[in-house]
Amino acid sequence: MALGGMNTPAAFTGTEVYQRSFNPGEYLRAFYTLSNSQGQPNTFLMQNLRSLWKMFSLEGLRGETLIDVGCGPTIYQLLSACEHFQEIIALDYTDQNRRELEKWLKKEAGAFNWRPVVEYVCELEGDKEKWAEKEEKLRQKVRQVLKCDVTKANPTDPVSLPPADCVVSTLCLEAACKDLATFRSALRNVGTLLKPGGHLVMVTVLRETYYAFNNMVFSCLHLEKNVVEEAVEGAGFDVMFSEVQPCLLGDGSADCEAVLSLVARRRAPISG
Repeated sequence: MALGGMNTPAAFTGTEVYQRSFNPGEYLRAFYTLSNSQGQPNTFLMQNLRSLWKMFSLEGLRGETLIDVGCGPTIYQLLSACEHFQEIIALDYTDQNRRELEKWLKKEAGAFNWRPVVEYVCELEGDKEKWAEKEEKLRQKVRQVLKCDVTKANPTDPVSLPPADCVVSTLCLEAACKDLATFRSALRNVGTLLKPGGHLVMVTVLRETYYAFNNMVFSCLHLEKNVVEEAVEGAGFDVMFSEVQPCLLGDGSADCEAVLSLVARRRAPISG
C-alpha cells in the first residue's frame, strides 16, 4: 500500500508502509468518533454499526468461535457479534494495530474511548445502559490477538487455528489486496479459517481508491458489488444476504461511493 501526496497513491500501498507509517491512534480519532470536531454525526460509522447489528441478527449466525480478519485497532465490528459467539480471535497484519487493540482489552492508560460507540450499539439492541456489561463481555471473549496475512494460504501461518463458525472482515480486504486476482485469492485463504457451513460476514467499501488521515494516504482496491459477490461465490461460498448503501463520507477522507454488507455461507466440499 504505497503513498503519494494527498491524492491517490502512485502505487498500491504495501504492507511495509502500513507497518512503518500507519498510526492507529490517529486512525481511530479520524474515523471512529460518533461525531466530528464540528459536531456532525459520523453517518458512515453509524450505518456500518446498524448493518453489523442486522447481519448478526440473521438466523444461523451463532456458534462457538468467531475470527475477525483484519481487525485493525478497532472493536466496533465485534459489538453485535459478541452476543452470539463464545470465543473471539482477532487477527491483523500490523503490529501497532494489535498493540492498540490490546490496550483497550487490558484497560491500559491511553486506550481509545469506545463508550459512545458501544452505547450506540446497545441502544440498537434495546438498552443503552448495558454498555459497561457489553464492554466486559467483549474483553472476556477476545481470547487471542494474532498476526495475519490474507495473502498467505494459511493467513495465520505459522499458527494453525481450528476452523471457526464465523469469520467477520470489515474494511480490510479492499485495503490489503492490490488487484482482483489477489482479492479473489485472499477470499479463498480466509475461507480456510471457516468450517463448512460456517458464515462469512463482510463490510466492504465500493468504488474507493484511497482513504486518508493524518496527512497519509492509503490505497484501496476499486470494487463493485457484483465483483465482490462473484469473488465470494468463487471462493466456495453461497451469498445469503447482500445490501448496498450509499457512502456518506463528504470530507475528502476517502472517495468511496457505497458500502456493501454481505453474509455468505461456506459450501461443504463435494465428496467423491
